[in-house]
Amino acid sequence: MAGTHYTASRTRDAGRDRYSVIFRHPVRIDAATGRPGRRVRRGLGTNNEAEANRLVAQLNALLANEEYWNLTARTVAAGRFDARVVSAFFDGMEPIPAGSSALRRDQFIPLPSVEQGYLRVLLLGTTGAGKTTVVRQLLGTDPKVDRFPSTSTAKTTVADTEIVMADGPYRAVVTFYSRDEVIDHLMDCASKAAARSLRGGSDAELRPLLLDHENQRFRFSYVLGRRRDTAAASRIFGGLAGEYRAEAHDEFAMEPSRLSGIDLEATAAVVDSALRVLTDLAHEHEGEARAQIPAEHGEDERIASEILDDELDRILRGDERFNTVVDSLVDEIEKRFDAIGPGTVTRNQQRWPSTWTWESSDRTEFLRAVNRFSSNYAPLFGHLLSPLVDGIRVSGPFQPVWHNGPAPKLVLIDGEGLGHTPKSAAALPTAVAKAIEDVDAVLLVDNATQPAQAAPASAIRSILTSGNTDKLIFCFTHFDQVIGDNLRDIEDSARHVLASVDNLLSTIRTEFGPRSEHALRHQLDRAQFFVAGIDKPLSTDTMLGQLSISQLTKMLDTIDTITERPEAVPARPVYDKTNLVLAITAAALSFHRRWRAVLGITTEVDVSREHWTRVKALNRRYAEGTGDQYDTLRPAADLREMLKEDIYRTLEAPLRWTGEAPTDHDEVTAVVNEFAQEIAKRLPAIIHERLSIHPQRTWLDAYSLTGNGSTFVRARCISDDILMRNVPVPGATPSPDQNGFLHAVVNAVEEAAKETDIHLT
Repeated sequence: MAGTHYTASRTRDAGRDRYSVIFRHPVRIDAATGRPGRRVRRGLGTNNEAEANRLVAQLNALLANEEYWNLTARTVAAGRFDARVVSAFFDGMEPIPAGSSALRRDQFIPLPSVEQGYLRVLLLGTTGAGKTTVVRQLLGTDPKVDRFPSTSTAKTTVADTEIVMADGPYRAVVTFYSRDEVIDHLMDCASKAAARSLRGGSDAELRPLLLDHENQRFRFSYVLGRRRDTAAASRIFGGLAGEYRAEAHDEFAMEPSRLSGIDLEATAAVVDSALRVLTDLAHEHEGEARAQIPAEHGEDERIASEILDDELDRILRGDERFNTVVDSLVDEIEKRFDAIGPGTVTRNQQRWPSTWTWESSDRTEFLRAVNRFSSNYAPLFGHLLSPLVDGIRVSGPFQPVWHNGPAPKLVLIDGEGLGHTPKSAAALPTAVAKAIEDVDAVLLVDNATQPAQAAPASAIRSILTSGNTDKLIFCFTHFDQVIGDNLRDIEDSARHVLASVDNLLSTIRTEFGPRSEHALRHQLDRAQFFVAGIDKPLSTDTMLGQLSISQLTKMLDTIDTITERPEAVPARPVYDKTNLVLAITAAALSFHRRWRAVLGITTEVDVSREHWTRVKALNRRYAEGTGDQYDTLRPAADLREMLKEDIYRTLEAPLRWTGEAPTDHDEVTAVVNEFAQEIAKRLPAIIHERLSIHPQRTWLDAYSLTGNGSTFVRARCISDDILMRNVPVPGATPSPDQNGFLHAVVNAVEEAAKETDIHLT
């Protein structure tokens, strides 16, 4: 069947002496329709009009010949067309392999291992708990002078940050999100701002929607600048607002300098123009979008609003003027990359930066350069690149200021916070779960004033059911804020904090059994630490300083011995395979109960329905093969955790033991942990196959739905045609479709049992 033929056109980039080409791709998926026809805009690398015309003519020849519309034709095309034309057409036809950023980082700064005398420590914690502040203390970086890594009360760490405490010069490598990923998020922002304009939003209300994505990861205002609403500030704070901010920022004088050649006023003008165009487009297309609202839904404000926004989003993305607005913002972002000072930027075939590397023996110069890619320093908004960064790896002779003796040989791994909702928590992302398997220690940083809430509790459960309790270290921050009339001394405060953890452990006992509670309680007793005032340099001249230095020193000692394990016992447990089948069935039922409620098909007291835009964003990642989650929407992670938990419950009750059954809890835990680890390692591949690989065509079909009621039809399609079909609840009737998922999980557990000499009957 013949595909749709498109033609390319030449354009001169606004404010830049070069030409670009714009065309619709006959194979790549368009975000607006879910079908082939993605809009591509690529720089041609020339300011010569005749040369630009020649390149556009070549691209049109390629677009007209369907023989080239396959990756396998790239070599042939390379022999006939200019390399820039070949790159423009073929780049992006194949998804970027998972883990490519890590591979690039490994080429420059390999992570040392236990065999080399290093221990890898993963930090987990809720947003604002202070895990990045703990990292600062372990590195010995000053909160006023160095400000590395960056901290704030809001979500700060969104890129994976890996720091090697090693001898030698300071080195860094930074990797960036792809150009397509940035464009997709800018389009989301532009669409949301346009939709909001129909409800009478002012520029001051629309600008944050345009510049800051709702998931808080892509805060483009850091890159493009954030205009202050002085009128609103004066209404609320009077004359104190400006003075307060000046005082608050004066101490941070060592942040990176401004990018040279960046005109923030010119950028602000681009943003203002974008808002005007988006508002005009929204009103121009409003009638067409409203026409899709059926009469029976016109009185239901929520449904009518969803249909209107969905239709407007589809129409806007197909309007070239809307895409031109996004192009103008991308151009402003690229100017920031062009203005980067020290270091080496490598670019991919799209001329988009893939890595930035830097080496220096000057600590101050080094951190100032690196901070441009990690900072959230408000006075430098418009000059920062941190929202575009997907990973930072740093190596250097870091050492705690308060530590006596040789520098610890640690690799500190910090990432995005777990969230801070007290009543719910998303499952750990797939990458975090994998990191827990790979590291030597997991440092769970929790706020002592509100400990063991939903997010850290979810992390503890995941660590337990993956067999990694012996890696767990508890660090309670803000300990000085644990105060009350009934708390007479430091022991009372510690008991008060641990009471919340005791409640969690009681729940663990109820759900998983007494041995699981014992394993966590043993680890808590072995590795619990309380720190206070760590947002400032620590001194032995103060009580808080003495406390925190003592606790952090003991923490380092604990990390140093964390890899020590008890000797394995010869006895092995024997499990009933029937219980395993029941566990998998229970997990599948729980999974569908949750996700039918997430999609709005059913209602559950403890599950909130997700907005259609978030569901569609998740759908797009599966359809394009670029991910298995969107923000806190993580079906693969949810299924993984539910399977782990229900299977882990069966490990508490073996039928018998071969040989003499161990009576010591720790000996039993060592055996169960080994088995649980092997099971946990095998589940992600099965889930990826069932949720990402098998149904990708159906994900594409769901994403391409448009028109009246498409958001509801999409939700039903995801629930029934993707999730239920590929993760069916096991049934009594023999059927490959019905029980294929069951057999895959059972086989994985059998492989894990064979690996660990566990017996299944």
